[in-house]
Amino acid sequence: MNRTRIPVLCLTTLTWLVYPLSGNAQEKKPEAAAQEQKAATLSSRPTAAEISKKETIASALLRQIEYQVYEVRSAAEAMPEEKYAYRPSVSDFAGVHPSYGSPVLRTFAEQVKHVACSNFAFAAELDGQKPPDACDKGGPSPAKTRTELLVYLRDSFSAVKKSVAEVTT
Repeated sequence: MNRTRIPVLCLTTLTWLVYPLSGNAQEKKPEAAAQEQKAATLSSRPTAAEISKKETIASALLRQIEYQVYEVRSAAEAMPEEKYAYRPSVSDFAGVHPSYGSPVLRTFAEQVKHVACSNFAFAAELDGQKPPDACDKGGPSPAKTRTELLVYLRDSFSAVKKSVAEVTT
């Protein structure tokens, strides 16, 4: 046996022997306490049947939209203006890109604009109107700066939420 491992083994064995003799023996082990807490938390959560009594298609869709609002808007707001022009190179993805569309990837600003235009397209479809043209190329909005794009994005999520709420009521 390696000489450097002997003290570690002795210390580990000593810890196992002394622990039950200390005052901690009467306390619950951390694993048992964690399992009890997890069981209590799980039992206090509503079941799927309880959730489904109050759930509607609208509430499920609006919850998903709120999640997307949080994810997309927080990323767009966190990105500094000078990074809005960032465009990942194809090599960042090992040369893999879809067989359709351009192999040139969108800048961060173009991606934000694409998401916003797509939201307006979804809202228009729900309202029975014609969606905006060329969302894959940025759509009809003239927004270019970070501030303009954030307003466009915010408005697009508002339009989707309004359309979902109107369709389902």
